[in-house]
Amino acid sequence: MIGVSLLPFSWSPANALAAPVIPHPNELVQAVQEIESLDAMRSGLASSLEGSTEVPTMQTMKEVCRPVGMRAIQLSQENSWQVKQIAKKYRNPDHAPGNLHDQIALAKFNQEPDLIGFWDRETLNQQTGTRYYRRINVEASCLACHGLKDHRPQFVKDGYPQDLAYNFQVGDLRGMYAVFIPDDIQKAIQNAVN
Repeated sequence: MIGVSLLPFSWSPANALAAPVIPHPNELVQAVQEIESLDAMRSGLASSLEGSTEVPTMQTMKEVCRPVGMRAIQLSQENSWQVKQIAKKYRNPDHAPGNLHDQIALAKFNQEPDLIGFWDRETLNQQTGTRYYRRINVEASCLACHGLKDHRPQFVKDGYPQDLAYNFQVGDLRGMYAVFIPDDIQKAIQNAVN
């Protein structure tokens, strides 16, 4: 069982009084559960590369990496959340940190290697809400495409000329999932429909 800290600070009676109110605590619980499932999916799919002597191809990426991104999109659509993968050393420019909160969260994970996840209150696109961050660590199977720069598969070199997602080692911080849960879920649903 993975322990997840939902509080970005230590608990004490004084902090309990100062803790921000979360309008939809059940949404946060659901987000944590969904992201844990998403990360287990990522890890399980990536483990299919372990022990393989074949060089990964674009088809490998479609079978191993793409389903994780597709599930993140599906979670966003099903729940009116914004689910993203974010990394400082990204391959896909869409995964670059988009704001100061993203940069601070990545720095926090970098400084605290045992921290699995935390939440914060934020305003995103003029909407207030709760943002849940969950770390993504590099596993041995990730090194097939994210190891030494010179050993990246050719399809990565060709398809991602601005690639920054290499020279990782097992246990490094690969990036994070970021889930934004708007306070006004109904409004978010209406905006998504329109």
